[in-house]
Amino acid sequence: METSVARIDGERRERTGVPEVIFAAGKTLEQNLALVAALHARTGFALATRVPPDQQAALAAAYPDAVLDPLAGALRRGTLPRTGERIAVVCAGTSDLPVAQEAAFVLDAFGDEVVRATDVGVAGVHRLFEVLDELRACRAIVVVAGMEGALPSIVAGLVKAPVIAVPTSVGYGAAFEGIAALLAMLTACAPGIGVVNIDNGFGAAALAHKIVCA
Repeated sequence: METSVARIDGERRERTGVPEVIFAAGKTLEQNLALVAALHARTGFALATRVPPDQQAALAAAYPDAVLDPLAGALRRGTLPRTGERIAVVCAGTSDLPVAQEAAFVLDAFGDEVVRATDVGVAGVHRLFEVLDELRACRAIVVVAGMEGALPSIVAGLVKAPVIAVPTSVGYGAAFEGIAALLAMLTACAPGIGVVNIDNGFGAAALAHKIVCA
């Protein structure tokens, strides 16, 4: 299916397990409006991530049936079947919340049950142990952290489920906008960690969903 701005891949979910999703950043409001309409018409479901803040109100107004999460920068129309699978999203600090919320929003849109643990970073690691039983009941765990990026290693050393690590661009100068956290996660000692790109909450959610539901 073609629009004036894109070719819709309506069979992607059947082919890969993850539907086509609109990366809204860098697109005009008119392009995003057209893409949301076309995807929803073709599949009954449309998800857009990285929706620019100055477009969010207009998109939500154009589609009253849509669900908008301003913190995640994401919008969806329609629903997918619930999977019944529990996937955790663990967030090191409040500054990491936008990326963590993107991951949680996408997982929920894909039909998974999301278990959230927020502000459980290594500066107060005792907070992680308070939610450990909930995390151990999940099939996969997305861990979002900036600064030195140590939290995924700790989580992976405590749970059986695979850990998907997301470095964020949060931190002071030597964090190099997420490079320090990325390298720490890539060189983690604890086994069973996969790492996605900096600030890529969507990519982490897609990987966790495919691991659990494929």
